[in-house]
Amino acid sequence: MNIITDIKEMQETAIKLKKQDKSIGFVPTMGYLHIGHKELILNARKTNDIVIVSIFVNPLQFGINEDLDKYPRNICADTQLCESINVDFLFIPDTSSLTQNLLMQIQPSRLDQYLCGASRPGHFTGVCTIVAKLFNITLPDTAYFGKKDIQQLKIIEQMVMDLNIPVRIIPVETVREHDGLAYSSRNSYLTQKERGIATIVPDVINLITQQIKSHLGREEILNNALTFIDNEKLALVNYIEIVDEKTLAPTDDFKQNIVIAVAIYIGNTKLIDNRLIKYT
Repeated sequence: MNIITDIKEMQETAIKLKKQDKSIGFVPTMGYLHIGHKELILNARKTNDIVIVSIFVNPLQFGINEDLDKYPRNICADTQLCESINVDFLFIPDTSSLTQNLLMQIQPSRLDQYLCGASRPGHFTGVCTIVAKLFNITLPDTAYFGKKDIQQLKIIEQMVMDLNIPVRIIPVETVREHDGLAYSSRNSYLTQKERGIATIVPDVINLITQQIKSHLGREEILNNALTFIDNEKLALVNYIEIVDEKTLAPTDDFKQNIVIAVAIYIGNTKLIDNRLIKYT
């Protein structure tokens, strides 16, 4: 496995690979890799000649008083994992090389108005700007994103389509622990007690799913979900929503594909999760 830290070197390497007609699969990450990231990489490995993984904790997507400084990092373990599953190139750019002196950024419209975007102004501008730069540097044919971050996935898909970026976005199913909790780097923040409580996140999604199938109305379903969460003192709701799959706007029309999306603080740790409910 080759480790590259220089932007120009990574871009020139990608150009050479393209000239050799090599297909490139790209997995952008913020590091502290877990089984969910491994699944993204394995999907890329299945269908591409070359796999590039990036590790970059993007300061542009963190707001004031968010967890940029304490975000978990372990480059040694990340490198070992990438080597074990035959990643070809690990790209670890310096923070300043990607973010300094930026006079232009990519700002999404509409899709960032709801869910995480509603309480994190500028977050998805930071995401889109850096992901677009990484696409331009690594020149992938395909890029792999987890469905757990559903809003990020939808926004990246829209960005690629609207800006005619020649990258195919491949969504990958959420990987879960034995009790249903979605893998996340931020799970490492949880104390033992909080980790036991964290299953309330998939549990409330299961509750909402059952009530949708029972043909209850939106308002009653969400009130029941809030009551369910209120029973746990260490859990605090950021949002619980039922949204249109395409627009991510709140909806009470369940005769279409919808997404149950939740963000819940367990102690000081924000956990997000979702489920797509297909209308049949």
